[in-house]
Amino acid sequence: MTGQSSSHAAAPVQWWKPALFFLVVIVGLWYVKWQPYYGKAFTAAETHSIGKSILANAEADPLRAALDYAMVYFLAVWKAAVLGVLLGSLVQVLIPRDWLLRTLGQKRVGGTLFGTLFSLPGMMCSCCAAPVTAGLRRQQASMGGALAFWMGNPLLNPATLVFMGFVLGWHFALIRLLAGLAIVPGVALLVQRWVKESDRPSPLPETATAAEPQGGFMARWGRALWTLFWSTIPVYILAVLLLGAARVWLFPHADGAIDNSLMWVVAMAIVGCLFVIPTAAEIPVVQTMMMAGMGMAPALALLITLPAVSLPSLIMLRKSFPAKALWLTGGLVAVSGVIVGDIALL
Repeated sequence: MTGQSSSHAAAPVQWWKPALFFLVVIVGLWYVKWQPYYGKAFTAAETHSIGKSILANAEADPLRAALDYAMVYFLAVWKAAVLGVLLGSLVQVLIPRDWLLRTLGQKRVGGTLFGTLFSLPGMMCSCCAAPVTAGLRRQQASMGGALAFWMGNPLLNPATLVFMGFVLGWHFALIRLLAGLAIVPGVALLVQRWVKESDRPSPLPETATAAEPQGGFMARWGRALWTLFWSTIPVYILAVLLLGAARVWLFPHADGAIDNSLMWVVAMAIVGCLFVIPTAAEIPVVQTMMMAGMGMAPALALLITLPAVSLPSLIMLRKSFPAKALWLTGGLVAVSGVIVGDIALL
């Protein structure tokens, strides 16, 4: 008993660290997400619109299309992207690892459920949630818990569901909610079951070791911030530019061409998994395309896959998960989009 007491006394929990982390979370999310979305909900209710489609009206020149797309996209997400990198680095140095191991570190259903629950306040798009997910993985969060957190941010975003109800109709919001509640923990659990944690890339244990208390707080945070930034942001920018150029060929805009057929449901599910959008941008995308004649079935496929994952976010997490896990996640999300779209064909 005495030995245990002295051991605990020698390593007390520095409560200012988690307190500082949660302060940054609350202030950051209030400024970047909660307060702007509160006002945007009234706009959606009054106008039945939250803006223009980011995928519409692509320039014929791929270079011009890439630059235009990247400018519109990054102007919409840069604050959330900065917050994502900030939180992804701070979680490595401010939150005790045993806290995360007892919650997100669980390799059974519990970790996945915690990841789903923790994702709800974030309201981030897949790319802005990716740095936080990478930070959690460096702190030994389980595959299921980290994936659920990552996908839950965009798919279960409460603000997006409210916008969707006012703009597209509450039946769309209900379908999205039910599908999200099934897809987020379901895909995370399946990937965790089918991909062994031993397949984890080697940089993770090294980074996790480096995240242990070595040196002062600012030095450790600086290392975590630089590692996270360098491993995610450059490839993120490059992937967004490439998708902006590919928009000229990949994303269809022909009026009335996208009907309620299985072919278009599959096509929209796959395309939705590739493209990157800001938070809730799937709503004006689907609204614009439905006004141009797109059927409800491919619209539902897009509403699921477009926010859930994207090629840039998958690339950003290439050092945090085995390649098999990322391929499997993207594939399962695409299949989920097809299934949801097929419901409208019945």
